Amino acid sequence: MFEGLSDRLQAILRDLKGEGRISERHLDDALREIRLALLEADVSFRVVKQFIARVREKALGQDVLKSLTPGQQIVKIVRDELIELLGTEPSKLEFSKVSPSVILLVGLQGSGKTTTAGKLARWLVKNGRRPLLVSTDVYRPAALNQLQVVGRAVEVPVFDTTSRDVVERARQAVRHSRNTGFDTLLVDTAGRLHVDDALMEELEKLDEEMQPSEILLVADAMTGQDAVNSAGEFSRRIRLTGVILTKLDGDARGGAALSIRSVAQVPIKFIGVGEKYDALEVFHPSRLAGRILGMGDVLTLIEKAEETADREASEALLRRLKRNEFTLDDFRTQLQQVRKLGSLEQILGMLPQVGPLKGMKDVHLEEKRLVHYDAILSSMTPAERRNPKLINGSRRARIARGSGRPVSEVNQLLREFQQARKMLHNLGNGKLSRKLLQLGRRR
Repeated sequence: MFEGLSDRLQAILRDLKGEGRISERHLDDALREIRLALLEADVSFRVVKQFIARVREKALGQDVLKSLTPGQQIVKIVRDELIELLGTEPSKLEFSKVSPSVILLVGLQGSGKTTTAGKLARWLVKNGRRPLLVSTDVYRPAALNQLQVVGRAVEVPVFDTTSRDVVERARQAVRHSRNTGFDTLLVDTAGRLHVDDALMEELEKLDEEMQPSEILLVADAMTGQDAVNSAGEFSRRIRLTGVILTKLDGDARGGAALSIRSVAQVPIKFIGVGEKYDALEVFHPSRLAGRILGMGDVLTLIEKAEETADREASEALLRRLKRNEFTLDDFRTQLQQVRKLGSLEQILGMLPQVGPLKGMKDVHLEEKRLVHYDAILSSMTPAERRNPKLINGSRRARIARGSGRPVSEVNQLLREFQQARKMLHNLGNGKLSRKLLQLGRRR
């Protein structure tokens, strides 16, 4: 997501930075292009109009137009306004003083509420909470069973009862949570294909009965302005406190993310960035603005690395690097670590597009290659992984047959391993040593 918008904005701002002095004509031309880029990205017309007006007002200041680096200052203005549009600061979940804290998940049918309930439950567990799941969707066939499946996948209990009354189900779930020590109750509510009076009346009853600390709208970013319009309707009818934007890793144009806060008048609290249950991130406006403008999101990448890093494994690898004992087993472990961070496109999207990294996001990366490499490494014997010098021509042919890959790919893996081994050995006695130890000790 945002790839088209990001490319357009970066090109427009790059041209501005190349000007020695910026006139009002230069600024008008750039703002016209920015307006078109935002509209083509499916950003709300009203939001675009307000955004362009604020950028123009700040950029017309005499200090900017006469500055030695006016282009860079305008880039900063655009970045600051993007952050303002997205919400300035991360918005934390609110919890009630009396357990359980109730969180209602609302939204249209098909927006991903049930899956998001599982993701949010896992996130709460990671952050020291004891969540319980319950469904009040008594209309959709298999909705209750679906939540049970999600609960088992994330290892979070799901409350169930024979009652088909929505409010009574919620009331019993609160009582059960209080009696059994669960401090957070996640309520997966029913959705509709459109916003209607029956849905809103039901949500109003749940709000009145349960007094939730959060009412979070789950919106599908892939539906663009439809998500924004439904968010506006929900915010007019019920007491929304935030938004969870799903499928932000998709190929939609990104307009929903840039419009939804202004239209719904509530912050984006989480974003879904993948199908797995751990693919839910706290929304940081400044980080997303940086990614859109090609400035990267290194902080999120570091946080992901810290979550997957293992102190003992890092220290053991460091000792082997110093002794030049980096093996194919280590190589496979590092490939697996990279895959835990997310897709290669996601990782590159978090890196700033400057210097040697400029243009890296345009490289076509085959995700399947990592899977193929893992198959090749698994087809080797432990002795071969410990000592690659044993791998002669006949062994390479056997490994290729065992992994189902051509011999040329086996050769390519071995070449890349030797290059990585040489590079890591050279770095192992320097900065990399300290970085590996620091990463492990932060856990």
